[in-house]
Amino acid sequence: MKNPEKSSVTIRTIAEMANVSHTTVSRALNGSPLVKPDTRKKIAEIAKEIGYVPNINAKSLVMNRSYMIGIFFTNLDTGTSASFLTEVMQQSQTTLPNSYSLSVNSIDNVMTDQGILMKNFDGILVLSQSPTDDEFIDYIHEMGLPLVILNRKIGRKDITNYAPNDFVGAKNVVEYAIRMGHTKFGLIKGIKSFESSKQRSEGFFEAINAHDIQIDPNFVKRGDYRPESGNRLMRQILSSGEVPTCVFCENDDMAIGAINACIELGYRVPEDVSFIGYDDMSYSQYMTPPLTTVRKPTSLIIQKGVASLMAILEDGESKKITQQVIDPEIIVRSSVVNRIKE
Repeated sequence: MKNPEKSSVTIRTIAEMANVSHTTVSRALNGSPLVKPDTRKKIAEIAKEIGYVPNINAKSLVMNRSYMIGIFFTNLDTGTSASFLTEVMQQSQTTLPNSYSLSVNSIDNVMTDQGILMKNFDGILVLSQSPTDDEFIDYIHEMGLPLVILNRKIGRKDITNYAPNDFVGAKNVVEYAIRMGHTKFGLIKGIKSFESSKQRSEGFFEAINAHDIQIDPNFVKRGDYRPESGNRLMRQILSSGEVPTCVFCENDDMAIGAINACIELGYRVPEDVSFIGYDDMSYSQYMTPPLTTVRKPTSLIIQKGVASLMAILEDGESKKITQQVIDPEIIVRSSVVNRIKE
């Protein structure tokens, strides 16, 4: 096969000769870990053989990268738990190529001090909790910065978005408790404005309504995702004179507070009161008793989000937008007693 003239050699020329997409060629020539080593080697050999010379402007853009990725989250003061944020940061660091660094920032602080956006971020991951984040998301999107939204389904077709299916997770874990013979439920909700709380509450009621289970209004409380609120609200539930046999806490942090309240007041867990949590934080398996909960697919969401952001950075012309809602996993431990009589 006759080599093309050097002046006509482009990435698309190499793509045709290697029988791959031009996106793959671009990534391979930039040393992307997303391309298999043997494919990178083949593309490099073809580029050398035909005398490919990178576009100077494109090369300068690569050289001018900051290799800094910004992670933006809803302020800790409004409900993003420290344990959840730590998990996100650890997974992000593990997934990012070694050449990149993370800069962690609060959305709330940014919206009152736009100067933080002057940092030279190559791309941005937004850990979104509620529609109050939409103003920030719109601002970043209009700036044209590479952007991926994580943790909340935002319902937009022009931004890549990965989120957990909290409705299904809550519904499935409550149905498990029902199969264990529980019909007297309590519910400690999360922050009202957070999409996670909305979806988990809806999943809870979907399950109990499907089985015609009635719930005492005194057993439904609104928390803030913190252990202190779980403890305080569980005490309120117990002071009503009746005791639910199973309490669904919309995150593990509130569950640990609620369980401690029961123990401090002389109730046995799970014999008197069983508990279900959500998120499957690292400490949940070490609680007394080990907590039955829902494993939120945080690691997978972060992995997919980082991979998508890297793809955008390495192929600026890419128009592929991905939206995916990922189902969680029920983790059965020892905090739900079996009440079905033999």
